[in-house]
Amino acid sequence: MDDRRILDTEQPDPVGVVDRIADEFRRGFAEVDKIDRPAVALFGSGGGGGVMEGANRGAKEGGGLSVGFNIVLPHEQAPNPYLDIDYTFDHFYVRKVCFVKPSEGFVILPGGFGTLDELYEALTLIQTGKVLNFPVVLFDNDYWGEMVDWIREELLAGGMISPEDVDLLHVTDDPDEAVHLVVDCYDRRCAAAAAAPAKEDAQ
Repeated sequence: MDDRRILDTEQPDPVGVVDRIADEFRRGFAEVDKIDRPAVALFGSGGGGGVMEGANRGAKEGGGLSVGFNIVLPHEQAPNPYLDIDYTFDHFYVRKVCFVKPSEGFVILPGGFGTLDELYEALTLIQTGKVLNFPVVLFDNDYWGEMVDWIREELLAGGMISPEDVDLLHVTDDPDEAVHLVVDCYDRRCAAAAAAPAKEDAQ
């Protein structure tokens, strides 16, 4: 509702709405500050159960810190029971910032529009140097392969992106390789290196 009010030109200056969003950022950053170790963000399949619950359960049972940042939606599932840090956001953009802020890597599992939003937002932020050059791993070649082919055959061939931008994506079917890509980058501190030559903005 707040988002629609901000976009409604008939509304007066929505000072109260903006204040609530700012407060949500403050609360979100307070939750991020509880993450006391390197973090990897996983996306896919919607919130709550499924593969996301599996990821949280694996992190918790493996001795890691399991974090769940949910969003208030009519159809979204409830948080799963394998969370050490559990916070539910009202606004997608606040949640997105709090996902990116502590991350040393993104692993993208099959998902829908929300997953694609997170994926392309991350790529744009890395491409333009707004965040560190962390690995972006697409898990499931059968699911993501045609999209990556389209990126090469249409966006790259049409000059919309650079070859270095395509190199930001890593596609695998192997869980061990996905882990290796993230851990190897962290060990080599490759995130500190620029992803591509400086650009004024996303192409």
